[in-house]
Amino acid sequence: MNTFSKFFKDYPAYSATSALDELRTTEFARLDGRGQVYLDYTGSGLYAASQLREHTELLDTHILGNPHSASPSSTEMTRWVERTRASILLYFNGTGDYTAVFTLNASGAIKLVAEAYPFEVGGRLLLSVDNHNSVNGIREFASAKGTAIDYAPLTSPDLRIDKPAMGVLLAQADPARSNLLAFPAQSNFSGVKHPLSLVDTAHQKGWDVLLDAAAFVPTNRLDLRLVAPDFVTVSFYKMFGYPTGVGCLLIRNSALGKLKRPWFAGGTVNFATVQGRMHVLAPGEAGFEDGTLNFLSIPAVEIGLAHIERIGMDTIQARVNCLTDWLLTEMLELRHSNGRPMVRLYGPTTSTMRGGTVTMNFYDPNGHLLDYRRIEELAGLEGISLRTGCFCNPGAGETAENLTEEDMRAGLAHGGDITLPLFLQVMQHRGGKSAGAVRVSLGLASNFGDVERFLKFVARLRDQTALTIGLVTFDIESCRVIRDGS
Repeated sequence: MNTFSKFFKDYPAYSATSALDELRTTEFARLDGRGQVYLDYTGSGLYAASQLREHTELLDTHILGNPHSASPSSTEMTRWVERTRASILLYFNGTGDYTAVFTLNASGAIKLVAEAYPFEVGGRLLLSVDNHNSVNGIREFASAKGTAIDYAPLTSPDLRIDKPAMGVLLAQADPARSNLLAFPAQSNFSGVKHPLSLVDTAHQKGWDVLLDAAAFVPTNRLDLRLVAPDFVTVSFYKMFGYPTGVGCLLIRNSALGKLKRPWFAGGTVNFATVQGRMHVLAPGEAGFEDGTLNFLSIPAVEIGLAHIERIGMDTIQARVNCLTDWLLTEMLELRHSNGRPMVRLYGPTTSTMRGGTVTMNFYDPNGHLLDYRRIEELAGLEGISLRTGCFCNPGAGETAENLTEEDMRAGLAHGGDITLPLFLQVMQHRGGKSAGAVRVSLGLASNFGDVERFLKFVARLRDQTALTIGLVTFDIESCRVIRDGS
């Protein structure tokens, strides 16, 4: 039985996703046409050809101007902006309960909450160790207001939120104060799906909740009638690739009044005076949308959401689950000739409560770490797009590699010169620990052939060493990458 037949036998649910193979031919023909394998869906989704055609036709047939006016072109643009806003609320089942604020991306949405949330002495900020740096950055606003800051740890090796420890930390809040919990629905490092039941648990203990949904919503449905965080952050390019530069902050209407903007800008005020030195902030979403929106790109969001709806999230999820489970199974079986494992996977080793993000490091037959930067270079030569580094999620990476506070201080001893490549070199001198990894991630256009090509690439690393694949080293004195070998 060949590999393809065995895969279909082991994953019968894959056959129900055949519509995605047709889409691969019509909407994503450029992948196979260029011989490329795209495995970076957590970095960005891929846009379908029809999305571009529909958006171009819209721009070509309408006169659309800056919406901050009452002219015909502005009125028409305002109609499209509000139509898209309504489609977002409908898609997430938040109509009537949530306000949708357009931002540049999920990071911009997170910052809106961070700067406007009423942090105070006696209140608390609780972050999961597994968080994107944009969420970690909230602590700077909280610290400036004297708010206590805690991190909920992860279990090892599966990198899931430690529920008992989280429970203890949640119980420390004073419900009379302002308390904010922030965590990702799905990890951009490990692919772990953290339990959304934490939202209700936190609410019961006097917490507001910010849910970072950026890595979750490309392959999962988020229903805001079933899960009701106070704040939800999304980047649409991660969902369907186009447009970039448009994200969203979904604010539960009951929490909207808690946010107090620390400044005002064009478009956010109903009235402002220089001589009177006063301003009246616009109500609702308008008070949060600084300056002029990326208005010409916003209608493309509705087009992208409709594209996802036509495919069906259940179909996307089923395909990604099948491919992810197969990838994990095959990777775990990889061995050097001497029987040593070739790869170390981070996080869950099955598809249970995890998404299509798989992070790993590779090792030689003697158990020595292979530089992930060289792996990326070699993959690129094969036409495979993947991602390496720390993925802007230092907490998950530190837990995965058992990095300690002493390790962190050893890196910080280099002061302002510290970079990730330099820190990797420092860690290699401290027992061969890694400060980064290789990440592959699957999405709606992924297919069997993509994963098979990646597995064949990885198989060629069998019995290879740093010397045989070519070295990538970082000179601490000059802060330069030095390559040896081929």
